[in-house]
This record gives sequence, structure tokens and C-alpha cells, in this order.
Amino acid sequence: MRKNSRKNSRINTEVQRELSNIIRAGIKDPRIAPMTCVTDVEVAPDLKTARVWISVLGDDDKKQETMEGLKSAEGYIRHELASTLNLRNTPELRFMLDTSSEYGMKMSKLIDEVNHHD
Repeated sequence: MRKNSRKNSRINTEVQRELSNIIRAGIKDPRIAPMTCVTDVEVAPDLKTARVWISVLGDDDKKQETMEGLKSAEGYIRHELASTLNLRNTPELRFMLDTSSEYGMKMSKLIDEVNHHD
């Protein structure tokens, strides 16, 4: 299976949807911020690993706590993912902090400031 095949894209979308549901409704860890979003998932073609990008609304401490909470709940999340998805292998999850939305907001603010001064 190629990395950008239709099948892999479908799997990425399904894993992202299920992870969002699990994180939103299944985890009771107080370290995980309520405004946590799964922005993207990239499952390897062999279904062994998956990179999961997480966006957290809050300060740096809250982001760090959320990432620690997700890493500690990785076994539970993987078990829930295996029970909801019918995949040959349940991928090992690697959580990564997604800062693209913050960068976009910062750039938008800078552009607004430049336009306001002109």
C-alpha cells in the first residue's frame, strides 16, 4: 500500500475520527485539556505506527500536561481504537503537538497590525 493511496487516506480519516471520540469521551484524565483536538493522523502503510497531531487550546503548561496525559493513556486509547476499528494491526500511537493553528493566528495578528498602521 502506497503512502498516499486511497485506502491509506481512508484509514487515516477513520483513525482520526475514532481518536477524537476516544479522547473527547473516553479519557477521564484531568491533565488532558477539554479543548484538545486531533488535527491530523498519518498511519504508516504497514499499519504498525501512527503519528497523531494534537492541538491544545491553552498555555504552554496546559499543552505539556495534555501531552503527558495522552502518553500515559496510550495503552487505553490503543485498546479502544482496536475495539472500534477493524484493522489487521492496531498502530502504535505517537502523539505530537500541532502548533500550526497558533502560528496562523500569530501571523494573522501581525498582518492585521501592519494593515491597521497603513
